[in-house]
Amino acid sequence: MRSSAVAVNGPHQQAGQDIWAGAAYDGETGSIAAARAFTADFLAGVTGGRAQPIPAVVVADAQLVVSELVTNACKFAPGPCALNLEIQGTDLVITVWDTDSSMPLARAAEPGRIGQHGLEIILAVCEGFDVRREPVGKRIKVRVALGA
Repeated sequence: MRSSAVAVNGPHQQAGQDIWAGAAYDGETGSIAAARAFTADFLAGVTGGRAQPIPAVVVADAQLVVSELVTNACKFAPGPCALNLEIQGTDLVITVWDTDSSMPLARAAEPGRIGQHGLEIILAVCEGFDVRREPVGKRIKVRVALGA
């Protein structure tokens, strides 16, 4: 299956501003792996204002969240999706835009259910969760703590 980043920007930082990077994907299945790799590469290149690299567990959590968000975009939204990563203070802000205006809903816990646990995972890992309808589609923004 074909997938490629349509456009990639970053990481960028201007004096006094946060570090950010963004990518747009074609919505094909390969977009998920590309977004995970983009996230790992972004976090490897920044320290979040600290002397130490971002902990591996935080990188893994961020990749998991990105994977869940981009997977949903690829499965349920026709066409492209966009990913923005930004270091804001001690948090990584992950924003995913897709073309589907349907709002995600967390389902009640069902231990026997196979699949559809993505939003539960995101809510467990993230410090904040916000979803907004856009003129086209929706934008989901989450915060992941970078650690001590």
